[in-house]
Amino acid sequence: MEIKQLRYFVKVAELIAAAVSGTSTLTVQGGAATTEDQIKYSWNYALLVSDGPSTRSLVPAPMLRGMTEGTIVRFEEITRCPLEVQDSLLSPLSERVMAIPELSGADDMVFARHGFNVIATANTRDRGVNEMSAALKRRFNFETVFPIADFATELELVEAEARTLLVNSGVTVPPRRDVLEVLVAAFRELRSGTAADGASMDRMSAVMSTAEAVSVAHAVGLRGWYLRGEAGTAADIVACLAGTAAKDNPDDLARLRRYLVQQVPRRQGGQWRALHDARYLLPG
Repeated sequence: MEIKQLRYFVKVAELIAAAVSGTSTLTVQGGAATTEDQIKYSWNYALLVSDGPSTRSLVPAPMLRGMTEGTIVRFEEITRCPLEVQDSLLSPLSERVMAIPELSGADDMVFARHGFNVIATANTRDRGVNEMSAALKRRFNFETVFPIADFATELELVEAEARTLLVNSGVTVPPRRDVLEVLVAAFRELRSGTAADGASMDRMSAVMSTAEAVSVAHAVGLRGWYLRGEAGTAADIVACLAGTAAKDNPDDLARLRRYLVQQVPRRQGGQWRALHDARYLLPG
């Protein structure tokens, strides 16, 4: 599942789980250190030593709870888990049953109640992810989130999310619309490798997603407010974009510099001129 704007898809998954099941807290956070115990079940070892394997010493993890309660389980960043951990979902998803071989009698098999299901999110553009097995893919319906095609829609989303984050950070002035217009336009051009006039340009290797644009807009607002008591300017965009460009591939700094030198002067407007004038803020 290629999710370029994973943050917003996670929110959708959380809302769906809450709407369907009344709770969104049955969540597995995927990662390289995630184990099968964290997905299915583990044991209270003090009770296990004193009483032996029993339902009393069993500690259910989100998957087992979701099956017994008939609720939605969220599995975030599933492709960050090793393949053998991912494939522990095969039986619960296909047969709707989980075996607990340590128990005996009727307790050794848990059958999922009606309402149980799994919503998984993944971002295949990030580094360090594992491909899902074909068997596991067959057990999911896929919804792929692509970059927002419409400029106005993306601008409204970035503005709304950045405003919320800034308010939560104690910033009392809203982000400037003209600054956000420059930010979103720059992100779209660097993401696509196509300038506003249709000319080809260097494409950033970093994931220039809408979520990343929100993060930069938030950083611009914080920088402007806490350094100068204002909403942030286009010059702050350059300073904040430097971190986005450098965190994955140092060559992206050179691509960003060429964009500021070659493409930005072609654009009209005071904030575009300010963006060009602030190119010296890039390191190197």
